[in-house]
Amino acid sequence: MISALGTRKSLRFRAYAVSSGAALAFMAGLAGANLSDEQSTSSGPLAATPAAEAAIAAPAPAAPAGTDPAAAPLPPAPAAAPAAAPVPVKAPAPTDAELHPVGIAAPQQSFDPSAEQLANVKAIVDAGKAMNLPPRAWTIAVATAAQESTLKNLGHLGDRNDHDSQGLFQQRPSSGWGTVEQITNPNYSATAFYTALADVNGWNTMPLTQAAQTVQVSAYPDHYAKWEQLAGDLIQGVEGEGPYAPAAATAGIQ
Repeated sequence: MISALGTRKSLRFRAYAVSSGAALAFMAGLAGANLSDEQSTSSGPLAATPAAEAAIAAPAPAAPAGTDPAAAPLPPAPAAAPAAAPVPVKAPAPTDAELHPVGIAAPQQSFDPSAEQLANVKAIVDAGKAMNLPPRAWTIAVATAAQESTLKNLGHLGDRNDHDSQGLFQQRPSSGWGTVEQITNPNYSATAFYTALADVNGWNTMPLTQAAQTVQVSAYPDHYAKWEQLAGDLIQGVEGEGPYAPAAATAGIQ
């Protein structure tokens, strides 16, 4: 009797254990299914889309052969700014010693120059510079033109004309100085005067009037001397210094 009763209790216990185990297994399955569903819809760090998983799994791009992967290409250096053009330095005006090395002896005369006369002085000076002649030559030339034409580029004056003399230096076509068109061109007439002056032996050490007369062969050889101081002042004026500098600046001649 005891054996049969014990057997029945044992069978009931086994059945209960099996059913309990099945129940636990069933509950565990439900829990697993719920957790899987939560993970598949979560936006948190547990979520992983197929694209994200592929990006994570993909290998990093390989550096080109022969290059250092750690060395990033440097941007091109900025182009250097063009160098500023040098500002030309104007030479100082000639000194009195350069303009009047022999000294001024004769009584002097002067006049207030117009813009036209200052422009003619500038043309005479520029012609002398072009020929690499010193300031003393400029003084002789300007004083000569002051006597011959009061620094005006004169054409034919009719009855008042001295034969066929014209221009700043009253040069004559009939004496071989050039055509009327040439001798009434300030640059040409000044260059012609300087060319003749340069042929005078010792021109730069003789008195101004003597040097001028040797070139001009005037009936009044001593009249050139009275314009020497004015000639020097006008030259300094067109070069930016001296009493005539303001007038030259106003006329745009410097």
